[in-house]
Amino acid sequence: MPAVLVDSNVILDVLTDDSEWQDWSAAMLAKCSHQGTLVINPIIYAEIAAGFNAVEDLDDAVPPSWLRRDPLPWDAGFLAGQSFTRYRRRGGARRSPLPDFYIGAHAAVAGLTLLTRDARRYRTYFPKLKLIAP
Repeated sequence: MPAVLVDSNVILDVLTDDSEWQDWSAAMLAKCSHQGTLVINPIIYAEIAAGFNAVEDLDDAVPPSWLRRDPLPWDAGFLAGQSFTRYRRRGGARRSPLPDFYIGAHAAVAGLTLLTRDARRYRTYFPKLKLIAP
């Protein structure tokens, strides 16, 4: 399995001991880490950071040795904008691109599989993206 971009919801399920999703998320993280490299980007890092008071605490919980930190590719920015335009044309109310657009675009342009438990938006706007989802 190639590298897997891990959506913040999966990481947060484990970090917060989410009663509904923790078991599934932990199992998928373990499986994917044994088959390839786990990856996050600055958008995912920012979403996780909201639950921490210090960067050192966040880095202890999500160390670079566990999750490779990749930059967001420039082409992903363009694809995220194009996907957001489709979202707006379909009646989407948000005024700026949602994090999911950047995350999905990153996985798409980098050829990464995306591990997420919220696949609906990714399937809609990135239909060719390989997903690992419940």
